[in-house]
Amino acid sequence: MSTHAQPQPQPQMAPSTSDGEPALLTATPEQPAPGQATVPQHRALWRRLPWMLGGASCVALGVLGIFLPLLPTTPFVLLAAFCFARGSQRCETWLVQHPRFGPMIVQWRANRAVPLRAKQAAWTMMAVSSLIAACLMPVMPWLPALCCLAVGLWLWRLPTAG
Repeated sequence: MSTHAQPQPQPQMAPSTSDGEPALLTATPEQPAPGQATVPQHRALWRRLPWMLGGASCVALGVLGIFLPLLPTTPFVLLAAFCFARGSQRCETWLVQHPRFGPMIVQWRANRAVPLRAKQAAWTMMAVSSLIAACLMPVMPWLPALCCLAVGLWLWRLPTAG
């Protein structure tokens, strides 16, 4: 029985650094080289697919939340980014670079903060939606208001982005 040593990652030469000198890059299992996906591509599809489906569902709900007042957009977009980070580097990159959704994700990841304008808009829309739902729902008209209050309190307790 012979033992085989683990092959060491081979250094790769990057085109150049900011000062014009070539940069030496090595990929290790803990730290991928720049430009490589953070989601392991060797992970089986059955392990990535639920995350991708969850992310796609959250993006769809977030987009609907732009037009439907009872659905908050921001939490669904943040949840989609979380799911895509575990299922698809390509989808995560698309979402983070999206002109509408990207800035809120980047700001959330950097500061765990929500802009004051987003908090105010969410509270306003949830209050209006709760009033409409209370007038239209024949059974448990208080339920949407209770759900919106829970989301609103969580949102207001988050730090406010400057």
